[in-house]
Amino acid sequence: MANQARETSIAAEDTAHVQRRFPPQGEPLIQGINRGGLWTLYIKEVRRFLKVQTQTIWAPAVTTLLFLVIFTVALGRQGRIVLGVPFATFIAPGLIAMGMMQNAFANSSFSLLVGKIQGTIIDYLMPPLSEGELMAGIVAAATTRAIAVGGAVAAAIWLWPGVHISVAHAWAVVWFGLMGAVMLSFLGLLTSLWAEKFDHAAAVTNFVVAPLSLLSGTFYTIHNLAPGFRFVSFANPFFYVISGFRYGFLGDSDIGEGASAVIWAAFGLGLFNLALGVLSYWLLRTGWKLKS
Repeated sequence: MANQARETSIAAEDTAHVQRRFPPQGEPLIQGINRGGLWTLYIKEVRRFLKVQTQTIWAPAVTTLLFLVIFTVALGRQGRIVLGVPFATFIAPGLIAMGMMQNAFANSSFSLLVGKIQGTIIDYLMPPLSEGELMAGIVAAATTRAIAVGGAVAAAIWLWPGVHISVAHAWAVVWFGLMGAVMLSFLGLLTSLWAEKFDHAAAVTNFVVAPLSLLSGTFYTIHNLAPGFRFVSFANPFFYVISGFRYGFLGDSDIGEGASAVIWAAFGLGLFNLALGVLSYWLLRTGWKLKS
């Protein structure tokens, strides 16, 4: 009897220990943010583009530098002055921001799309990650790539003769650089949700991202445009990223008069990214084109 009572007591203690370690069936084991899973997803996405960094970081930097060379040779030899600085110095910040945005889109638009095409999308959906954590990991990795490309482009431009840029407003450089990268990261995520093959993503790149980037005032000031085209430029969110980022370096922009216009543009970009984030989260939560 004594042995039976002792065994019963031990079994009861083991059951209580298991109940302390594991919640009742149906209750989530991970409470709050799954930091370990989020970090693992982020590192996975970062390692994916670092594994081919010649293609994902250095090649875009060289391509962007070629824009500087071509436009400087074509338009900058006669000492052209734009916004009070030489033409090469004028376009340099815009080239950095453009390279950051395009590569943020390229990174986030690839993640879920390749999973859908190769049939490995389950690797993103099965881990204990919420929709917000999945979105945050992909967007953070794309923003990291954008920052890496921006740093590589900036280093190359600073070494280029005839370009003299310094930081006039650090907050504008940081804010508009991050907002541009995050904006294109969300657009890339939305594209990867919608696209069913690589041609769809390429179509968005060629017919949406590239035109909006090139028509954003990177290579010109909108004051030279006709009123109709100027209105179109003001409706282009890429314009505010480029001009705000340029304001951080040059202390001047063509958004409007004074610093207040730049601050309103910064606030507007923040709201626009918030809307894109809400839309991305809602589509991930509904499983649109992922679970159906």
